Amino acid sequence: MEIPESSVRDQMSQFADEEALAGLVSQYAATLYRVAFSVLRNAADAEDAVQEAFLRVLRHRETLAEVRDQRVWLIRIVWNIVLDRKRRAKTRPETDDVADLARVLPSQGLSAEEIASAAQHHARVLACVEQLSGKERQVLLLSAFEELNSVEIATVLGITESSVRSRLFRARNLMAGLLGHVRD
Repeated sequence: MEIPESSVRDQMSQFADEEALAGLVSQYAATLYRVAFSVLRNAADAEDAVQEAFLRVLRHRETLAEVRDQRVWLIRIVWNIVLDRKRRAKTRPETDDVADLARVLPSQGLSAEEIASAAQHHARVLACVEQLSGKERQVLLLSAFEELNSVEIATVLGITESSVRSRLFRARNLMAGLLGHVRD
């Protein structure tokens, strides 16, 4: 019995899709987790948001070839997911879970005092970030933690590049004031 050529093409196409998706997961899962965690501050919720983002990609995999910058596209997807979750929850639970801190703090070669000091500084910085308005907080998180440039941030947030730059300027100045640093 001969296998129809269209069936072979369909299977090859499906295999290529699966390979492309597996590549996206391995390349961007950690980045998407950091974005989700920076907003949700809960490891389980952040992991769920990343999974949901990849499920959305899976559902719309036929448009994957049309995407110019997959990193920015994926960050925008997870960003929208976490903002939707925050809107629904109307609260932002903070966590003091050691496992969560271990994900974001370096631990190799540091003494217990250095780790404790770093954790305190980390908590202070995050508390200052929380004091910013939502607009300034968004651009600062994407710029400082995800290292996106102003064009990429504008794409993720759906605003102009000049708005990104002005919000980022305000956010940095406010953070400097909150942290007690002098900005030139």
